[in-house]
Amino acid sequence: MKPEKILNLSVDCVVFGYDTNAKSLNVLLIKRFLESETEILVDDYVLTGYHVYKDETLDDSATRVLKELTGLTNQYKKQFKAFGNPDRLMNPKDLIWIENEEFNLRTITIAYYFLLKTEDVDLKDNKFDAKWFPINALPEIGFDHEKIIVEAYEDLKVKCLSEPIIFKLLPDKFTINEVQDLYQSILGIEIDNRNFRRKLINKKYIIALDEKQVGVSKKPAQLYMFSMDIYKKMFSKNYLISM
Repeated sequence: MKPEKILNLSVDCVVFGYDTNAKSLNVLLIKRFLESETEILVDDYVLTGYHVYKDETLDDSATRVLKELTGLTNQYKKQFKAFGNPDRLMNPKDLIWIENEEFNLRTITIAYYFLLKTEDVDLKDNKFDAKWFPINALPEIGFDHEKIIVEAYEDLKVKCLSEPIIFKLLPDKFTINEVQDLYQSILGIEIDNRNFRRKLINKKYIIALDEKQVGVSKKPAQLYMFSMDIYKKMFSKNYLISM
């Protein structure tokens, strides 16, 4: 039996992905395209999202939407805000699009963001024509999804300073420089290298390994790992780094 949709309630998912090679924080968007016999009516990008089914929780809806887009489950997920302005879907292009979809003009969306590595997503032959865009170089975006992305990004910047969520975007074994590059990509600022290194390696949950980088042309750097067990035991609300 086909699931029954709640026509005025949806989830929208901001999928953040970190590209370790480009040192870039990205957002995964899907193509929105509609044409008539004579002209292109809609040609832009939007967040992935869908109606909530009557028999599922909001979290289940968001997880389902992510899995349909990326094939991934069990990623870091945060519900951060509801968006329900009466005019949030009233842009002329949005109205054209809605005419072709089963949408209620007064749809309220619950916004989530996810964290993952870009390399974990295979976009080849993706049925949604999904594409990664750097957070600071977004394309034309439909609905109110640019506003949702901006607010998700602001929440992420605050969250990454108070909880160790950035380690979801790093390999299990990493260098201090890789951690610093990631923080700089998220926060959009330059961080003093010496000060950052000293503070990070003094954290008891950052474990130095008896290993170094392999396959690099320069001097191999020390590898570290993050211990969630140690972090949980000594958890406090102190910021991971002080800017």
